Amino acid sequence: MSPTQRHHWFTRADNRQRRRIVALRNLALDTARSGFRARYPDLALGPVVALIAAYEEERNLGGVLAGLPDEVAGLRVTGLVVVDGGDDGTDRVAVGSGVATCILPVNLGQGAALRLGYELAIEHGAEYVVTLDADGQNDPAEMAAILEPLLADRADFVIASRRLGVDYTTDRFRRLGVHLYATALNRLLGTHLTDTSNGYRAFRVQVLADILPFLRQDQYQTAEVVITAARRGWRIGEAPTQWHPRASGASKKGGNLFFGAQYARVIVETVLRSSFGRPAR
Repeated sequence: MSPTQRHHWFTRADNRQRRRIVALRNLALDTARSGFRARYPDLALGPVVALIAAYEEERNLGGVLAGLPDEVAGLRVTGLVVVDGGDDGTDRVAVGSGVATCILPVNLGQGAALRLGYELAIEHGAEYVVTLDADGQNDPAEMAAILEPLLADRADFVIASRRLGVDYTTDRFRRLGVHLYATALNRLLGTHLTDTSNGYRAFRVQVLADILPFLRQDQYQTAEVVITAARRGWRIGEAPTQWHPRASGASKKGGNLFFGAQYARVIVETVLRSSFGRPAR
């Protein structure tokens, strides 16, 4: 067999489509970053950044932003919204509210939008980052309680827990899923958490800087963050919270079975990835 024939036999399939997708994704991120820098050339965020990734939440986002505290424990709070594409007026609501707003030209997924927000918070002087949903399920007034374990140096990363607090929603299957997946992660990680799928979270900025290079999930990323932080040796705590029904509209996460399957997939992928060649902190 000639060398040319061997080359054709063992050459992988052309990967142009994947490269094209990656290039378009990077273009969207670069466009958003450039627009943000142009809009806020001298931005200095407060010590506490309230980070919201928002996709088509025009009707709900304004109420969430209006509820953000001006300060927590004497620390100034700055809102930061990453608008994850969409066709409604979410971007206009965010910009009109006066909070720092980064606008992605297309929808990349909540995980991708949050990673972009983490980068911006790190770059612009944040000391603590609190993530909360744009749909009204999280109460911004509880931000002080969620930050308290960080400020008291009992934790590096805090997850709000609806199981330790009050869950006002009525979906029994989603509640069961919260319990099952927390149990699964506790067994994998040796932790004692009650609500690993809650997006209301507080981080020291050093935690985000450390775990950011290892985050991959563009959607359903909550388990990835917990697993990565635990495997990197950061202290994870919890704080009780109230969990409210969406202010309006429908969830973007899909039905219970679909969401549960995606959550399980992320657990498996992240555990496998972090188990091989896991870097030490």
